[in-house]
Amino acid sequence: MELEQEATQMTEYTAHEGNGRRAAHERQATGGLARWARFCATHPWRVLLGWLAIVFVLIGLVATVGGSLRDEFEIPGSDTQRATDLIEAEFASEQGGVLNIVFAAPEGEQLDTPSRRDAIDKAIAELRTATFKPTEDKAGLESVSDPFDEQTFSEQGRIAYAEAQFDRVIYDEDRESVVAVQDAVREAVAPAGLTVEYNGEAEFPPIEQGTSELLGLLAAIIVLLIVFRTFAATFIPIVLAIVALATAFLLLFILAGLTDINTITPILVTMIGLGVGIDYSLFIVTRFRQLLHEGLSPRDAAAEAGASAGRAVLFAGLTVAIGVTGLAFFGLDFVTKLGIGSALGVLTTVLLANSLLIAVLRLLGHKIDRLKLPFLPAIDDSDAARERTLVARWGRFVTGNAKIVFPVVLLLVIALAATSGLVRLGVGDQGTQPTEQTARRAYDLLAEGFGPGFNGPIPIVVDVNGDAEAPQRIFERVQGLAGVASAGEPQLNDENTVGIVFVTPDTAPQAEETDKLVDRLRAEVVPAAVQGGDAVAYVSGQTAAFKDIGDRITERAPLFLLYIIGVTFLVLAMAFRSIVVSLTAAVTTILSAFVGFGVLTLVVQEGHLLGLTGLDRTGPIETFIPPIAFAILFGLSMDYMVFLMSRIREEHVHGLPTRDALEHGIAAIGRVVVAAAVIMGTVFAAFILSGDRVSKEFGILLAVAILTDALIVRMTLVPSFFTLIGEKTWYIPRWLDRVLPNITVEAPHDGERPVPRQPEPRPQVEGRSS
Repeated sequence: MELEQEATQMTEYTAHEGNGRRAAHERQATGGLARWARFCATHPWRVLLGWLAIVFVLIGLVATVGGSLRDEFEIPGSDTQRATDLIEAEFASEQGGVLNIVFAAPEGEQLDTPSRRDAIDKAIAELRTATFKPTEDKAGLESVSDPFDEQTFSEQGRIAYAEAQFDRVIYDEDRESVVAVQDAVREAVAPAGLTVEYNGEAEFPPIEQGTSELLGLLAAIIVLLIVFRTFAATFIPIVLAIVALATAFLLLFILAGLTDINTITPILVTMIGLGVGIDYSLFIVTRFRQLLHEGLSPRDAAAEAGASAGRAVLFAGLTVAIGVTGLAFFGLDFVTKLGIGSALGVLTTVLLANSLLIAVLRLLGHKIDRLKLPFLPAIDDSDAARERTLVARWGRFVTGNAKIVFPVVLLLVIALAATSGLVRLGVGDQGTQPTEQTARRAYDLLAEGFGPGFNGPIPIVVDVNGDAEAPQRIFERVQGLAGVASAGEPQLNDENTVGIVFVTPDTAPQAEETDKLVDRLRAEVVPAAVQGGDAVAYVSGQTAAFKDIGDRITERAPLFLLYIIGVTFLVLAMAFRSIVVSLTAAVTTILSAFVGFGVLTLVVQEGHLLGLTGLDRTGPIETFIPPIAFAILFGLSMDYMVFLMSRIREEHVHGLPTRDALEHGIAAIGRVVVAAAVIMGTVFAAFILSGDRVSKEFGILLAVAILTDALIVRMTLVPSFFTLIGEKTWYIPRWLDRVLPNITVEAPHDGERPVPRQPEPRPQVEGRSS
């Protein structure tokens, strides 16, 4: 009771007209966005019908110009790309996808017994029949090799493989033809007691979706029920996220009809779309309920929530857009498209949250508090009640003990971020995939029968240019080279103008020794072999390709970072009218990202707690994950900075000094930031259950980084730092203040804005110390 009286006194004190500050519900927003929000709140049915029409148009576009997803990787200007272009131009008859059919007898037994050989021969003969031949609209087999050839039959005699060559590159729409081949072989050899597994370019199981998304939604519902304590309010963010996600997928498939979109993109769209969709709408719904509980009408509350919280959502979405557009600096088409595709959910959420959500809230009005959760007291979102919450007390603890909190938390975050220095970028081969996948089991069998390097041969592609002996010289030089298990005789095209020498390393494709072998071939062996002639040779293959991607990323990273940090700095400096806030946002976001990279490295690469992810073998981090994840994280992490600081700045410009503004801001929006981070982190973490290794890596990295950023950095490190520097938090050089457009994160309001004043003596509230 005493605590409640003190909090009430605090509220009365801060709202007292003598200090010139008006409470949030007493301010009326002005400006273009406020007019739009008021239109949506005044004419909700027009907005609903408008979005319905937009969805029908998008469905029509998908039906007419939409396309399917396909994996296309190009690394312009690299040796790998030059080698690929030569092969495509000069070996036209071998352009189709290859399916390795791997046969294995039981442990300790031989594969070539009469009954087993007969079963395999019948299977191969069936694949050569007209049933599996290609047609104009259906992929089929051009050839199937003999698994009992000396090149394809292992020395131990237990394992052999056949290469099934399709007539075309295999995409998702051709999956049925691949499965038909696999089923036919399994059926043929099953009576002989043989194991048969598959890998190769043609074997890429479709990424399964559904389980991770449902688990993420379930976790989000639980958190929202705790936050809102009513079912009506809980399901609004869920429904909006689903609508935004569906709209994003319509846009994705329209985009796929215009350009190539990678098959892993839907995972990122779903992961980010669900998290952002729930978070952004949670922020606006919370503001709407607060304004309703302060006495505003449903129309006014919806309009004001859209004008204030919706404005912060726009700035948050803009930071994601900045991060994603920065991916273009790497010059890797598939990386740029992955980023753009993954940001579609953010785009649709921002648009829906600032129109459809406002209309829905206006229609619901006070019904948003219906269907209350039993056994838990209703949430009171009034100013006085917020001052008594655990989050408000945490804010007062952080500001009251800033001299201790800041250095301790800073050292902790730096220590966690430092573990990212252990990272090794490369390619996680099929040997790191879950054992439930046939490609992983085939990989293990081939590694057992033919050596670990068999799964990642290194092709050296030679453009002869009149030097007919160049391929043979390269072949002779790589034989007996340290780290090389074997090398194949040069294979020439029909015109003898291009040759390929296949080098099989001693080690697996993802091994560091294989990386070093590629470097040695490129720097020493191949240049020496072609010296003195006009021939040009390119070292290619899976390991080389990911090295080329890594080199490109390393080379362009400074430009990428300069762009996203520089542009974000200017946007936030404009939004908050402070270079201190914008610089703090950039630096702390980088820290959070490196914490995520560090934990990912410790788990996936170093093997700590690896079993919890469903993986059983360590490997390097894929080279394309850091830029994409950093671009996404930079935007998503900025969201929490924008959401929190927008409310803090709003309090500051309406009369409160920095420390009081920090405490009021955390009390007002801190609970939402915590809930949003837990929801998004849980949605991301649910994708660790995916069967795909790359999806697991994105899930771990994004979940750890988001939770670190919101709970440790935004709610603790940043407020303690701003408390220490006080009013310097809002410093901006006069010349920059004049140059930057006057567009701030808090909505402009009618009436005068009082100048922040120094605090006067006031009653103490529990948890507050000087």
